Amino acid sequence: MRVTEIIADLHVTDLEAAKGFYTDYLGLTAEEFNLGWVARYTSPRSGINIQLMTRDATAPEDPVISVRVDDIDAAYAQAQERGYEIVHPLTTEEWGVTRFFVRAPDGNILNVVQHRD
Repeated sequence: MRVTEIIADLHVTDLEAAKGFYTDYLGLTAEEFNLGWVARYTSPRSGINIQLMTRDATAPEDPVISVRVDDIDAAYAQAQERGYEIVHPLTTEEWGVTRFFVRAPDGNILNVVQHRD
């Protein structure tokens, strides 16, 4: 398994209210996507991005980062083999990603995700 991208998941109470700060002040582009509870914004110059999130739609807890991997099944198996707590099981979500949440030993929750094209 190889990590291909890490995106910060910033928690906000209102996506629309927060949007202006990240697009106008920081100069991030308009939304790459918006599911109503999570939206991603990207820098047109560097490609760096962040996600704003009110509350995860299907998981019991919210992640602090999203980690995109090239082999979600291997990532899930490795997390289980190492005895890490799986907070949200391996799931193919209706918006087209396969993901699971794992709790790091420090307590942070990571959304490990693969976009299956």
